[in-house]
Parts: sequence; C-alpha cells; structure tokens
Amino acid sequence: MKQEILAHFGVYYLIKDLFTRKKKLRDLFAAGPLDITFLALVIALLTIGIIMMFSASYVNAWYDADAKNDPYYYVKKQVFYAILGVVLMIAVSYVKPDVFRDVSGVVMIIAILLLLYVLINPYEVPGKEQFKRWMWVPVIGTFQPSEIAKLALIMFLAFSMERHHKKIEKNAWMIVPYGVIIVMVCALVYAENHVSGTLLILGIGVAMMFFGGIKMRWFVAGAVIVAIVGIWFVFNADKFLEGYASERIRIWLKLLFGEELTAAETRGSGWQSQQSLYAIGSGGLFGLGFGNSKQKHMYLPEPQNDFVFAVVCEELGFIRALLIILLFILLVGRGFIIGLRARSRYEALLAMGISFQVGLQAALNIAVVTATVPNTGISLPFFSYGGTALVILLFEMGIVLSISRNSERKIKNARK
Repeated sequence: MKQEILAHFGVYYLIKDLFTRKKKLRDLFAAGPLDITFLALVIALLTIGIIMMFSASYVNAWYDADAKNDPYYYVKKQVFYAILGVVLMIAVSYVKPDVFRDVSGVVMIIAILLLLYVLINPYEVPGKEQFKRWMWVPVIGTFQPSEIAKLALIMFLAFSMERHHKKIEKNAWMIVPYGVIIVMVCALVYAENHVSGTLLILGIGVAMMFFGGIKMRWFVAGAVIVAIVGIWFVFNADKFLEGYASERIRIWLKLLFGEELTAAETRGSGWQSQQSLYAIGSGGLFGLGFGNSKQKHMYLPEPQNDFVFAVVCEELGFIRALLIILLFILLVGRGFIIGLRARSRYEALLAMGISFQVGLQAALNIAVVTATVPNTGISLPFFSYGGTALVILLFEMGIVLSISRNSERKIKNARK
C-alpha cells in the first residue's frame, strides 16, 4: 500500500531511477540542434525588456537613496542577472530532459520546504513588513521561494502525469490527488500574503491537469464553480484579505463600473491604477517617444516593477505595445509547438506548462496595468526588475530549449 502511494506521487520511481540506473556521462547531455525561433523570441523579449526597464527606472533610481541615487542602479543589476541567466539558459539547453524528470520529486520537496521556511523565518523588506514572501540568500540577496514553486509544480505534475496517464484518462477520481497538491502549494503561498502568486500557481495547476488529460467535463464543472466562488469572493474580499488587498479590489470595482473615485481614493489605494491608465492613455497610437514618459517622474510608484508595461505604452504607443504582446504570443505558441514535437509525454507537459506560465503571467500583468483585473502585484516576464526571478525564468527557457534539442534530434533520425 505504501509503495502504491509513493508510486502515485512519483517518489518511488524517482528513488528507483536514481539508485538503480547507471548512466554514462554522455547520456546526460542533449546533442541535437536547439530551436532557433524560440531562442530568438527569448532574446528579443529580454533585450526590449531591459531597455524599457531602464527607461522606466532611471528617474526613480535617481531619487532613491536605496539605489544610491544612481540612475543606472537597476539596469546594471538587471543586465548582470540577464547575462548570468542567458549563460545558464544555454548551459541548461544541453542537459537532457531525462535529468529534469529524475529530479522532479526532489525539486518539489525543496520548494515546499522553502515555502514553509519563509513562513517561519521571513526576511522583512522595508515598507513591506506585512508580507512573508522573501528569504535572504547570501550573495544572491532577497529571494521569493514562490518563484521556484511555480517551476517545481510544473515539473512534478508533468512527472506524475506521465507515469499515470492511463489512470488519468480512465478514472475521474485522479483529479483529487492532483487537486490536493495544487491546493497545498496555493495555501502555503497564500499564507505568505501573496495573493497574486496564489492565483498564478492555481492557474498553472489547473492548466497542467488539462494538458495531462483529465476529462473536459470536470473543467466545465470546475469553471462554473470557480466563477461563482470568484464573484462571491470579490464582493466579500474584506472578510478574507488584508486591508490593502480588499481595498484594491474595491477600487477596481469602482473603476470597472465607471464610478468616480474620491479625492482620498485617488491619492490612496487608487493612485497606482489611475496613474497607470493616465500613462497608457497619454501614449496614444505611437507614444511620446523613448525616454519621454511623464508618469515615471514620481507619479507612477516603482515603475520598474509591476507597472513597467504602462511606461511601455506611454513611450512606445499602442501599436508597438501590441507588437510586444505579439512577441509573447509567438513565444508561448512556439513553446507549445516544441511540446507537441517532444519525444515523451513528460517533455510535452513540461514544455507546455512552462510556456503557459509565461503567457499567463504576462496576460495577468497586462490586465492589472490596464485595470482589467484588480492590482495583484504580478510582474511582467523579461521586463519587470528582479534578478533572481529573471534567472529562474531564463532557466525555464533553457529547459524548453533542451526539449527542442531532444525532439529535433528525433525528427532528424526519423528522416534518415
């Protein structure tokens, strides 16, 4: 019985593979060509992201004592982590996906332990003492375990769903253990006072169950339930969320229904959303020009982070902003194509899960910036400031490139 439980969650096979399989060193590395299209899209988004993050950040950095009043403070750090991340991405692309399969269970366990640790011993960021999202790592600095949790969940679900795909296709009850895992991770992240991370991980988990083959009718039923609960939750947010979070939802509802904010609301919880909309609106079709944003001049709080896309819209305009969105769509689409060409179910689920994560995170960030959804503090991949988050993102891109090497090699061999 114990062996069956362990096998279901992949732990039994993980231990068995690690201790009984003898691999040669060359078996750990992929030798096929990587997907140039996917790599080009990653580099394009990364380059545009760093340039626009610099434009959005230099005014704030000039006036910020924590940034040593250095206008290049944020961009120098971001470029350093970008170079580190690109090197890591290329290195990871040479690793066979089988290696990621073997460590999936271990990565999931580490992620859960880190989420527990940050709840017990959080690192308090000045001005954000109510959050328990960060831990301090020597050399690296502040770090959010939820960043690892997103990848860990994708890896673990892909691993387990590959092992049990026949059961998943036949038995509806298989939704229960995966639901428990997803809810457990979401609960730990929610306990950090990290609502945006909770929503993102929930979305990733639901998508992975769909990709894994769980019946469509369960998603239809689940979507109806989630919609009902979500609407009820929005209108009763003050009972479950911290004051600042429920206030953001209340402000969003007023904006959504076209109600005018009071002077106090405009200067308070509604300030960031209002300034973001001003920035987007003033950009027009073609923008004010690179570096010419007005809202970044101490109107839009921390424009280098969650609201960098507002500065993009203001400086580059609606048309160029759409082109950036198109780049994200092409990246996600190419990731799915790589997944569909993968040689195994695990690799397919892993590539599609990582690609979906990037797409969902970008979509939610843009929705927040445009006040389509409440302000939840979700960063924009490749654009928002954050060194460790960028390195982990590029690590994930390396995994997708690794899968592309494997699949392309198989296609070549099949043609011979």
